[in-house]
Amino acid sequence: MSRNKSTILIVDDEPAGRRALEAPLHNEEYEIILAPNGAQALQLAHTIHPDLILLDVMMPDMDGFEVCSRLRADPSLA
Repeated sequence: MSRNKSTILIVDDEPAGRRALEAPLHNEEYEIILAPNGAQALQLAHTIHPDLILLDVMMPDMDGFEVCSRLRADPSLA
């Protein structure tokens, strides 16, 4: 019986933050996708439609609140 992996998008401008969030989730049950900023997170979200997004709030250029607002405003991602 084949089982699909859940996809998790981790968004953090700090590499150490991405690694810290990825480490406990890194196993065979999840496909982990990493994004270093809000703009890339939005592009990836449209492409992969993740099951879960772990989003840093304090990022330069586009903070996590703005990313969340844009995700919620898009009916295909809300």
